[in-house]
Amino acid sequence: MRENNLVAQWSAWGPRLQSVLRIVAALLFIFPGTMKLFAFPIGMPPGVELTPLLVVAGMLEVFGGGLLLLGLFTRPVAFLLSGEMAVAYFMGHFPQGFWPIVNGGTDAILYCFLWLYFAAAGAGPWSLDAKREKQQKHPTGVIHLRFRIEKQRRII
Repeated sequence: MRENNLVAQWSAWGPRLQSVLRIVAALLFIFPGTMKLFAFPIGMPPGVELTPLLVVAGMLEVFGGGLLLLGLFTRPVAFLLSGEMAVAYFMGHFPQGFWPIVNGGTDAILYCFLWLYFAAAGAGPWSLDAKREKQQKHPTGVIHLRFRIEKQRRII
């Protein structure tokens, strides 16, 4: 009996842990972009030229990662970033060799499928998307207006 209760309590944390996963992954995702754009916390590795494609990738990582960190427009942004990571893997890593551990593409594959998950599942309850959704379902002005209309009907 106690095991069922423990499983139920742990399962209830699923949506919150989804938000924690999104926040941590987005924070880590921003760093390669800041490295490309701002040389922070470190600069680009020696011998790697900053091409226009890498600048676009850096902008997607910084600004898209920031939106995912906040949980704002999560589904479309995550879908876009999933595609970016697929392109990064097949253009940058796959030509270096077949195995991801050899070609350095493990992070790109992981982020690709992680962002694809968030594109399907959403941001979770700790997000601006969840707050926006809650406000759209129950806008304060509409509730107040309905109350006033019903009050006037009772008077008439």
